[in-house]
Amino acid sequence: MDDDGVAGFEAVYRETYDQIAAYAARRCDSPQDAADVVAETFTIAWRRRADLPPGQEVRLWLYGVARKVLADHRRSTARQRLSSVELDAELAGFYEDAPGSSVELNAIGAAFRSLPDDDRELLALVAWEGLEREEIAAMLGLSRNAVRIRLYRARRRFSRALDEAGVRFTTSSRMIPAGRSL
Repeated sequence: MDDDGVAGFEAVYRETYDQIAAYAARRCDSPQDAADVVAETFTIAWRRRADLPPGQEVRLWLYGVARKVLADHRRSTARQRLSSVELDAELAGFYEDAPGSSVELNAIGAAFRSLPDDDRELLALVAWEGLEREEIAAMLGLSRNAVRIRLYRARRRFSRALDEAGVRFTTSSRMIPAGRSL
């Protein structure tokens, strides 16, 4: 790695960081999202530092990169929201005949969204993807026992969140497909 390329990138970073950060902050829903967009923008710039345009053109190039990163971020966020809606719909099947099911579905969705990201991911891997503990362990690079413990804790937190939301299970409303457990 040549020192001129590194020094040139560092100069571009110092000169443009505030502008790119402000651009992202004005377009993102949270400071964390903006920070992610900025980090990804400068990661791309670092990888492509040999292709950076000269002079002030680099700022415009970075705006273009940030715009594409932001578009990717928005698509990813939309996919996550869609996944949450799909889980709500899947859970709706468990409560179709229950009185007041639409109220319960909203409460279930809110309880699920209140869980930490890791808990939602584990529960979704089981419920949506139909993965077994061994498969989840391989996917996440964890031991089967670690997955078992984390899944147990996630289910327990979800159960508490449902209790706090006033959602009650009955034997007739809890219809889980044979061979599967949530």
